[in-house]
Amino acid sequence: MKNRYILFLPPIALLFAASCGKKSKPNAELPPTPVNVAEAKTADAVYYDEYQGTVTALNIVELRSQVSGFITGIFFKEGDVVPQGKELYEIDRRKYIAAYNQAEANLGSANANLVKAQKDIDRYEMLLKNDAVARQTVDQAQAAYASSKGDVDVAKAAVLSAKTDLSYATITAPFTGRIGISQVRMGSQVSPGTTLLNTISSEHPIGVDVVINEQDIARFYKLKQSGTDSTFKLKLSNDSAYNEPGKVLAIDRGVNNQTGTVTVRIQFPNKQDILKDGMSCVLQVLNSESGNRLQIPYKAITEQMGEFFVFVYRDTTMMDTTIKKEKRDTIALQHKVKLGPRIGANVVIMSGLNQGDQVITDGFQRLRNKGKVTLGKPAAAGAPAGGGK
Repeated sequence: MKNRYILFLPPIALLFAASCGKKSKPNAELPPTPVNVAEAKTADAVYYDEYQGTVTALNIVELRSQVSGFITGIFFKEGDVVPQGKELYEIDRRKYIAAYNQAEANLGSANANLVKAQKDIDRYEMLLKNDAVARQTVDQAQAAYASSKGDVDVAKAAVLSAKTDLSYATITAPFTGRIGISQVRMGSQVSPGTTLLNTISSEHPIGVDVVINEQDIARFYKLKQSGTDSTFKLKLSNDSAYNEPGKVLAIDRGVNNQTGTVTVRIQFPNKQDILKDGMSCVLQVLNSESGNRLQIPYKAITEQMGEFFVFVYRDTTMMDTTIKKEKRDTIALQHKVKLGPRIGANVVIMSGLNQGDQVITDGFQRLRNKGKVTLGKPAAAGAPAGGGK
């Protein structure tokens, strides 16, 4: 049995050698990859920096009662614009009217006592001149007059307090604005300072608050000094544009030391009542670097580990040593680029390309740097590069 195994070894060794010989042959050269190209061109690039914003009323007030009682009147339609001074709510006024009338009556009594005290002083001073009354009696009359005068002052203060409480029983609009949905109904009991009745906010003009990095503060201060500026645009939550110019209204007093940000408020006209308090939007600020910029189709960009690259179509000529002649090839050279903003289907190239470069827009998915390419219809996604089967 042992000799039989030895006899079979030479044929197996020959097969193994033949197999290795096949694998050691060099692979056939792959055909060039068909690609499409586009020229890097300089074109007008007007672009905006975007900041997430929130629409905010420039004046907003929560209406609360300053006296207690029951709601006896509501004099507005919810959601309407109400003019300044319009009566909105009435709280049961009866006890406040009674308190005011009582204070007025007390003031009248105090005034009467004051008049009597004044007449007593006049009478006693005349008698004192004729030595017909003691000096002590005159002094007591003068003290009574001073006391009566103080009583009048107290009564006047009580009248003012009662009148104020009575005025608080009728709540009016502090400014012209849009009023919301009432939080109380007829007959509801309210407490001073705690019960929220409604909210009213101004609408024209209106503000948009954005949060910017502290590096941008100087830029916004310059925009504030320039006054009304058409560099501000708004994009609403439905992607529609708000075609009214804005201006910097205020920059917050300081930078948040936790986030390194500051709030900026941009003012916009709102005559058509399009912007509503609390809406989300995107503030677009014209970039100062807008102008003629090098652009290429965005689909030519590839990303690798946070960096961006493009393939550039390039003719090359090299010496083929096998035939000792120059050989002309077209290859793809990978370029690292720095991107600017997107302009529609294109993207601005800040660095890494030159005008006139032919960038590969289709067919580069399997390309490597210096890979051979040819102009033509690129292979479909998932097909082998070069159109191989």
